[in-house]
Amino acid sequence: MSAAVKLALSGVRKEFPIRGERASFTAIEDITVDVREGEFLVLVGPSGSGKSTLLDLLGGLTKPTTGQILLDGAPITGPGLDRGIVFQQYALLPWRTARTNIEFGLEAKKIRKRERQQIAEHYLELVGLAGFGDRYPHELSGGMKQRVAIARSLAFDPEVLLMDEPFAALDAQTRESLQDELLRIWRATGKTILFITHGIDEAVYLGQRVAVLTSRPGRVKAVVDIDLDREGDPDIRSSESFREVRHHIWSLLRDEVARAQGQEAAAIAATDRRSSHV
Repeated sequence: MSAAVKLALSGVRKEFPIRGERASFTAIEDITVDVREGEFLVLVGPSGSGKSTLLDLLGGLTKPTTGQILLDGAPITGPGLDRGIVFQQYALLPWRTARTNIEFGLEAKKIRKRERQQIAEHYLELVGLAGFGDRYPHELSGGMKQRVAIARSLAFDPEVLLMDEPFAALDAQTRESLQDELLRIWRATGKTILFITHGIDEAVYLGQRVAVLTSRPGRVKAVVDIDLDREGDPDIRSSESFREVRHHIWSLLRDEVARAQGQEAAAIAATDRRSSHV
């Protein structure tokens, strides 16, 4: 029996006006995909494919031009504690300790202080930071800060965890370590996760399914099922099966990356032409 649909995107399109012109440009077009309850779905696409635009829509920070986004069957109409968001930049409050950063969302839910502290300690332990609750962000490494950000997003028990390239700013070793930690946390909590990245290896390693986006306007080009024995094979990234899936996704992305680079070059040329007429 298949899991229920947790997050449903149907025909989602987002346009933005072009400053000083009557025209607009379309960032994403006809995005239609379902995320099942408890699933780890990864979105991968070239630069400019609308990945961050899509996260803003899922977070309720903006509204689609057309189409709809449903969470548990109800439309997303704005920000809410039913969604936890982890960004590339840690967005921790520098005047708060790791523990009180984690408590931030719990305060919004009016949870009492003693219970907040207990919940924060639980999630510090879950992300491997037991004993670091009294440290301030400037006393933590980049990887530790991102663990706090993940703990903060999980602590108020959101329905869905949205992650926007959360490991992109980290060095390769820390990134791989946190990928393993995230999979462990996902298995422990059973959360529904939608993870956005431009890294193919990261997408293959983390996702149960990988949705490949086209160049702008971003559309879902394909959804690839990932069937890897991550727990049974300690070096799964070096396996033949991993390389085969990676090659398949790269073959889907190759033309889109080239097209995105062409779009970027054309946009720069157009800007230069406008500047020369000023």
